[in-house]
Amino acid sequence: MATDHPAGARAPAARSRKAAASRIGAYQALLVVGIFAVWELAIRQEWLKVYLYGQPSGIWRELMKTLADGSLLKHSLVTAQESIVGFLIGGVLGSVAGLAMWLSPTLAKVLRPVMVALNGVPKIALAPLIIVWFGVGFESKVAIAAIICFIVAVITAYAGTQEIDADLIRLMRSLGATRWKIFQKVIVPGSVPWLISGFRLNVGFALIGAVVGEYISAEVGLGFYVHYSGTLYNLSGVWLGILALMVLALVMDYAVGLLERRLRGQFSD
Repeated sequence: MATDHPAGARAPAARSRKAAASRIGAYQALLVVGIFAVWELAIRQEWLKVYLYGQPSGIWRELMKTLADGSLLKHSLVTAQESIVGFLIGGVLGSVAGLAMWLSPTLAKVLRPVMVALNGVPKIALAPLIIVWFGVGFESKVAIAAIICFIVAVITAYAGTQEIDADLIRLMRSLGATRWKIFQKVIVPGSVPWLISGFRLNVGFALIGAVVGEYISAEVGLGFYVHYSGTLYNLSGVWLGILALMVLALVMDYAVGLLERRLRGQFSD
């Protein structure tokens, strides 16, 4: 009987978590609806000027128009591809490099100021160089996103290796573990929360890289769509592009959350 009690207790706990998640989701939906309702009311009552702030009903009309002609889907898919590819290349390579720096403290000390300096450079300053190197097509947008994500991932991953419990490392050494074995069994698993934090940060940075590239030189993509709408003073188009970028960011963040649960499950086994 004692073994049945914990299993029986899990079901009410699971239902409670699902109810809490549903309640939070309902609150979030109400918040979004409330913001748009107040915004629409403010425009209709002329508390705000429509030519300065746009209007939710105008955004809805723009959404219907771009869905009908397929342009929103086309722009969104291009930016999604650029962002995701850049995110994966920069995030994975940067995380591996940041973890590997733990294996050579001397190399880490040499490279650290370089990484900090590169991280401090406004990323838009790199865009013209990358456009020259990679051209004006898909590759340049991926390169901008990848470079930004790489720098952030390196710094975050290396910071994670420095937060590992020193007593645990000393214990492993006292048991005869090699530096490589400590890296495998302690450093990598212990750095997972930092790696995930770096991935979450890089969701936004990957989108920034893609959109910056599209602003500078592109004929398709959400960055191009927002920029072009702005030149025409089409605030509904500008807002629609921004909202599409927000949705894309949420989707990518959700994917990172799935990865986090998988990694935590793997390293906790």
